[in-house]
Amino acid sequence: MDGDLIRLVNRLQETFSNLGGELDMPQLVVVGSQSAGKSSVLETIVGRDFLPRGSGIVTRRPLVLQLIHTPAPEDSASPMEWGQFMHVDKRFTDFNDIRKEIEQETFRVAGQNKGISKLAIFLKIYSPNVLDLTLVDLPGLTKIPVGDQPGDIEKQIRSLVSDYISNPNSVILAVSAANIDLANSEALKLARAVDPQGRRTIGVLTKLDLMDAGTNASDILTGRVYPLKLGFIGVVCRSQADINSERSMAEAREKEADFFRTHAAYRNISHKNGTAYLARTLNQVLLSHIRDKLPDMKARLNTLMGQAQQELASFGDSAGIGDENQKSALILHLMTQFARDFVASIEGTNMDISTKELSGGARIYYIFNDIFGNALSSIDSTSNLSDQDIRTAIRNSTGPRPSLFVPEVAFDLLVKPQIKLLEAPSLRCVELVYEELVKICHGCTSPELQRFPAMHSLLVDVVSDLLRERLSPTSEYTQSLISIQAAYINTNHPAFVSGQLNVQKPAAKQQQQILPRPPSTEPIHGHVSDPDDEDSSSVDTGSSSTTGGGRSVSNSHHDRARITAGGHSKKGRNSQSAIPTPEMSPLASVGQPTRPHSAMAGTGGTAKETFLNYFFGDTGPGPVTEKPTNGIQRTGRETQPNTGMTSGLLAGNATTAFDMKSLGKHIEAVPPATSSREDMETSLIRSLIANYFEIVRQSIQDLVPKAIMHFLVNHASEHVQNRLVARLYKPEKFSEMLSEDEGVVVERARVKALLDAYKEAFKTLTEVGMKGM
Repeated sequence: MDGDLIRLVNRLQETFSNLGGELDMPQLVVVGSQSAGKSSVLETIVGRDFLPRGSGIVTRRPLVLQLIHTPAPEDSASPMEWGQFMHVDKRFTDFNDIRKEIEQETFRVAGQNKGISKLAIFLKIYSPNVLDLTLVDLPGLTKIPVGDQPGDIEKQIRSLVSDYISNPNSVILAVSAANIDLANSEALKLARAVDPQGRRTIGVLTKLDLMDAGTNASDILTGRVYPLKLGFIGVVCRSQADINSERSMAEAREKEADFFRTHAAYRNISHKNGTAYLARTLNQVLLSHIRDKLPDMKARLNTLMGQAQQELASFGDSAGIGDENQKSALILHLMTQFARDFVASIEGTNMDISTKELSGGARIYYIFNDIFGNALSSIDSTSNLSDQDIRTAIRNSTGPRPSLFVPEVAFDLLVKPQIKLLEAPSLRCVELVYEELVKICHGCTSPELQRFPAMHSLLVDVVSDLLRERLSPTSEYTQSLISIQAAYINTNHPAFVSGQLNVQKPAAKQQQQILPRPPSTEPIHGHVSDPDDEDSSSVDTGSSSTTGGGRSVSNSHHDRARITAGGHSKKGRNSQSAIPTPEMSPLASVGQPTRPHSAMAGTGGTAKETFLNYFFGDTGPGPVTEKPTNGIQRTGRETQPNTGMTSGLLAGNATTAFDMKSLGKHIEAVPPATSSREDMETSLIRSLIANYFEIVRQSIQDLVPKAIMHFLVNHASEHVQNRLVARLYKPEKFSEMLSEDEGVVVERARVKALLDAYKEAFKTLTEVGMKGM
């Protein structure tokens, strides 16, 4: 009965190890420093030499040693003892071959160096000379790497030992050498860390015969120095000289028994020491430990069965996909589930949504709000336009004639290329959203769908084709949004008109500084003020008035402000516009000189607002001194010759000014000189471009995400299921789509076998528990 219980645990341990089970079975774990005598103790218990020996680390993989008691064979030809490894289907009758196999298997997994591995070697030894036991031999504890040992060998070994002894189902066999102070025992230190009360630790003292003369370990063996519930047991194993002389195990045991019987300090406790007593004690301790842990093992098995059953259900039943009706229903179900997962990931309603990083539709929002928004905001609307570029555009748009106002053509020419700067980030936004939708598609993999990788691949391909089809229309529409903005420059946009007020006062002030108003000696035909008028006595700075016959003529901005669109003054008197204006745009210049009196006569009695009044309100320049034209200096209506220009072109000497034959060279080498008026125009155009660009940028930032959602995201969400059914719901494709992955088939078989093993173990432990009662 007792032997059957230990064998049952061994069988369960072997089964769960093969299947990857997580049930920790009760076992004896042997722990000790290098050269403490662990291997000698195990060999003495077995009664045979079978463990590798040598300097440094010899045991580099855990060795799970299962000792199985067998009756002596009746046939003398049959072997009495043999060993069998789990990884080799062979019976070893020569224990030297067992030693070699352990070394080769260690080299195969842990390598030729002195590194260690956590993968255990399972060895069963059948013999009539052993008691049923399960022992785990671990690498010896060390502190300093020696030879080609890894630098962190101490850490590796301690981690491996801690993993085994931390299991509450294990009994710790702490082996220490008696000729070393017990306070320095590494095995007892580790055992106390996981078993501070010493409830599951057995102390083993080796090398009692090597202690200094006059010293003994009786106080330790009787529990007066280091109390342990399971106590200390002293053993005397073969020395290296005995091993070299090939002294048999029987002779070694007899020598050990004689040592305890004849030693003065140990004769009274000799019956509680020695290898034979140690083997019996370990057998009883292991049996008692197994019985104590039966309830915990059954509870753990019950939990593991539930987990295995749930895992097996996730793989599905392969027997249920043979019928055509079942195949049809399963494929339709998987398609629907895939489409739902795709839409739920976009909308953020997926139950398996991540809490560690952005996923699904949240990443699309991040593209719209952060990536695309910041990309548009980072574009400087005029950084690639130099002042020379703007002046050149103004000059080119006027042809051979000087401009009276800033031409609207120049503004169109300059602002349209700037609007095109918004196209690249907009198209990239489309691409980023497309890539995210493809990622979402690949991520829609339910555990049920993982069984059929071929079907999942087809589903992804169909949805990817749908997204690819929508990519081109979305990109084209996005391009058209930019083209629409560049096709018509709406300078009457409410935001643009109000934005012009931001540059109104600075530009007006600059205009007054550029165009001073000298006193005029002759009145300009315009509004003739009445002495009774309120404004007739007000004179603005830079304006002049001539008084005669009770009337004054003023060219100040007060006079111009009193002219209405119908050509009448505030008091109803007919008057001519001070500065009649042709058809012009709101982008006309504010820095133009006034025309001669003959060019300013109103027609039809109707005056139009000048650009100055349109753009700057009541503020505008008075008469100015025009620039020299053809060597003539103009002041008001009077002209006088400019004697400083009598040479050069007018004198017929072309070489005096510059070489007329190399005009292109002069234009390239020396840009045309600029005037204060042109500087003001350049600044004005730059401000207007920035203002209009900001209006377009805001519009694009709003429209592009809407276009992407409509043409790409929403369209894909609405049509994904219909597209899947139309493309894949075909009986001739059912078999191909429902072909299971080989890895899933193997894993299902493993989990099913593990579940069966759990059930069998639970049934067996229940029967054992009932018999024990």
